[in-house]
Amino acid sequence: MAASYQHLRAFHAIAVEGGVSRAARRLNVSQPTLSQQLKALEARHGVALFEGRKSPLKLTTAGRDLFLLTQRLFATASDIDEMLGETSSLTGGILRLGSDSPFYAARLVDLFHRRHPATGVQVRMGNAHDVMRWLSEAQIDAALASDPPGDPTFSYDPLYTDGLSVALPLHHPLALLDAIPVEALAAQVLLLREPTSKTRSFTERALGDAGVVPLASLEFHGRETIREAIALGLGVSVFFASECPPDRRIDYRPLDTGDRTYELRGFLLCLNDRRRSALMRAVKAVICDMRLECDDPAPVALELA
Repeated sequence: MAASYQHLRAFHAIAVEGGVSRAARRLNVSQPTLSQQLKALEARHGVALFEGRKSPLKLTTAGRDLFLLTQRLFATASDIDEMLGETSSLTGGILRLGSDSPFYAARLVDLFHRRHPATGVQVRMGNAHDVMRWLSEAQIDAALASDPPGDPTFSYDPLYTDGLSVALPLHHPLALLDAIPVEALAAQVLLLREPTSKTRSFTERALGDAGVVPLASLEFHGRETIREAIALGLGVSVFFASECPPDRRIDYRPLDTGDRTYELRGFLLCLNDRRRSALMRAVKAVICDMRLECDDPAPVALELA
């Protein structure tokens, strides 16, 4: 008996996502429909493909063997779509983008909209953890995320490498320097992001490695709030360079950490089985042009788990 392509697609999505609910969101079908397709596949061929029905689902031996085959099947299907030439001129639809970087998200949307004005764009902003969760749950089509975890489920396109800068109130004495030595922060009130922020994580690592303890620290949620606090003279802060928009009230200077480097790497991510779609090919073309605008356009390798 020939296996149903629809049933195989249901099995493959469940195996990739580790559960029916996430797979249903990924395929944009109802959970009962997906469960019925899986049951029909198992019943038709008299085989159990998962051990039980509680998430996270574990593949049986037969399930693992089938998953190896469906990975090849759907990779080949994507290659066929590409070979037959899916339209490269988008005429509608919506790009759902998630990002942890306002600067790069705005730049991507600007370039994408210029090329594909008939395609709508929805942007959700969050931290890197939020963005990766949205992508895993298929709530967005693509993500701009900094230092994402390596995962073979996703396709990665390097975009930028970002360094640390110090944000100072206008006319602050340290603004006379071309770069701020990390040791100079010992005499400052330091304004920190929320604990889940990668900016804060990098800042604390740089301070810890240098053995620097600020005079005092104040915690704020969000870049905008911290910029207002700096303008009021409450203290200084550390941002990544892409988080330093022009502001007449603030001076920015690179953070000098000596021999140690603290660089944030940004990537475009999408689900592997969507990387050759017309929509994602259009987004990737924009990313290629954005990368050429960066100071360091060389691709950055990412180690997958």
